[in-house]
Amino acid sequence: MKPEEVRGRIEEIGIVASIRVESKEDALFAAEAVSQTGIPAIEIALTLEAAPEVISYLAQQDPQLIVGAGSVLNVELAQHSLDAGARFLTSDRLHLPLLEFAGKKEIAVFPGALTPTEVITAWETGCDFVKVVPCAQIGGEAYIRSLRRMFPKIRLIAAGGIDQQTASNYILAGASALGIGRELIPAGAIRRREGDRIHELAHRYIRFVKSAREGRLPQPEGVYLRYPKN
Repeated sequence: MKPEEVRGRIEEIGIVASIRVESKEDALFAAEAVSQTGIPAIEIALTLEAAPEVISYLAQQDPQLIVGAGSVLNVELAQHSLDAGARFLTSDRLHLPLLEFAGKKEIAVFPGALTPTEVITAWETGCDFVKVVPCAQIGGEAYIRSLRRMFPKIRLIAAGGIDQQTASNYILAGASALGIGRELIPAGAIRRREGDRIHELAHRYIRFVKSAREGRLPQPEGVYLRYPKN
């Protein structure tokens, strides 16, 4: 799958599900639960030792699923991820050799960045999105809005601490997509194998993105307190 195809499918739904767990079984459960909801992009963090196995399994089981590698710290890990079948690479930092590698391999890449200098430096390498992380801790949607005003043509993924109360605001502020982890896939839901709980949360986030893109905020309806993270 070409980078522009990956980018297009992520932009269409506006969500990248980030899975950061401690076991292969948990990763597979979480990935399969999310993939059933219409979210096409799943990032498996390489903090999990078995991440390449998970990426390989998911890529073979569902060719339509866009499985990527997260927390890619260097070129060596990037190559292992591609060998496993990853279709995109993400990192929580700006590492220029990784971006050069992705360009040569023609693989979609979303580098992590925080400051305006990092954001523009990442974009000038030709990446597909710039992932602003950790977003909530550094100013939230107001910070995304500021970056968007400075760099209106840069495609931003807001990631880190985005929850049901703030998801729509990030889209309204100018984020092209959201990177969501435990707020979408709670540890308790994984532990208790509550697939239905993950399904409902995923559908809510999809609605939040859609509503924001239509220029309206969804009604709270008391939903935000219903599902604790654990």
